[in-house]
Amino acid sequence: MRIVIAGGHGQIALRLERLLAARGDEVAGVIRRPEQAGDLLAAGAEPVVCDLESASVADVARHLEGADAAVFAAGAGPGSGAARKDTVDRAAAVLFADAAEAAGVRRFVVVSAMGADREPPAGTDPVFAAYLRAKGAADAEVRSRPGLDWTVLCPGRLTDDPGTGLVSLAGSTGRGDVTRDDVAAVLAALLEEPGTAGRTLELIGGTVPVAEAVRAAAAEN
Repeated sequence: MRIVIAGGHGQIALRLERLLAARGDEVAGVIRRPEQAGDLLAAGAEPVVCDLESASVADVARHLEGADAAVFAAGAGPGSGAARKDTVDRAAAVLFADAAEAAGVRRFVVVSAMGADREPPAGTDPVFAAYLRAKGAADAEVRSRPGLDWTVLCPGRLTDDPGTGLVSLAGSTGRGDVTRDDVAAVLAALLEEPGTAGRTLELIGGTVPVAEAVRAAAAEN
């Protein structure tokens, strides 16, 4: 497969790129800063410099031509304010979906966040609330696209602990932690399982091997 990942220098994206390259897929990562290219090359990915906050649909679609799947793993990141949560976490996701449709790329996987499908609780930090609202709006936009075979993955609290390969993956899992290693492993498995299209799945650490968990999620579709 050829897979194009938005947010190609992110912590999960770099892990995913290594996994995809290791299994023989062709992978490209969309990055904003040229100086990030070396990290992608080291991960086995082709760096594609394109600023999703200023690019046009046609610009991005050119980078998606010939791809079998697209993954939106971009984010404004820590330290950014509410305005960039909207321009990256929402608007860039919508742009990437528009470009995927324009390029004829049906398989579209989104890295979202647990809690993005509901209004943030009272007392939530305003910037984090803006992040959750931006992710929720982007997810709703992606779900509305008949031209996309989408899967939305909503991980719990992310950790940098070594992956266990054991997860809980379902429409609702309850709150919990999950390693970035295991999120990347689940994304890699989702890309090979078209039966998970049309599903929004929550992900936390658990007791089920990744491949088995993804097969079970597809069987429930």
